[in-house]
Amino acid sequence: MVKSKSVKKVFWKPGTMLVPVPVVMVSCQADGKQPNIITIAWAGTVCSDPPMLAIAIRPSRHSYELIRKSREFVVNVPSENQLRATDKCGVLSGRDVNKFETMGLTPAPAKTVKPPIIAECPINLECKVHHILPLGSHALFVAEIKGVQVSSDLVTKGGRLAIEQAKLIAFAHGHYFALGKLLGHFGFSVRKRRR
Repeated sequence: MVKSKSVKKVFWKPGTMLVPVPVVMVSCQADGKQPNIITIAWAGTVCSDPPMLAIAIRPSRHSYELIRKSREFVVNVPSENQLRATDKCGVLSGRDVNKFETMGLTPAPAKTVKPPIIAECPINLECKVHHILPLGSHALFVAEIKGVQVSSDLVTKGGRLAIEQAKLIAFAHGHYFALGKLLGHFGFSVRKRRR
């Protein structure tokens, strides 16, 4: 391990500086309502067994009520190809426009929930809400992942998910970034070298 001779720090005000984070488009739909899409950067894995994730949404957002009532949603993980749609779905309101039509996105059937997946996104996680936790400015929707759909061109002949080919994007401090080069795999620092 390389140690720096001197590291100077500046104390920063408390804030949401855990970066980068995934940027996702969440599709949702309540009974009698058209499907909607909300762009969220506050999403993350919270449990592996059962597989669960959480998304944070302001109660003032149109999608908040749709998800609160239906208790299900789809987390659609976009690629660089959906960056413009991802950004625009974050600034338009589903109260005013049909985001699927406006952005030219394709709603396709989910296998385990009512809201549609976004067909263009390489990864789609179908979720059912277990808990809604009011936290302050946002509420946390903790949900179990009931199904995953992936673009078939990301699955190798051997059945491996080639996630590095998806050209995924991340969000950090108000900006979008392309994920970069592969630096290692989990556990590489302790793996014994072959002779």
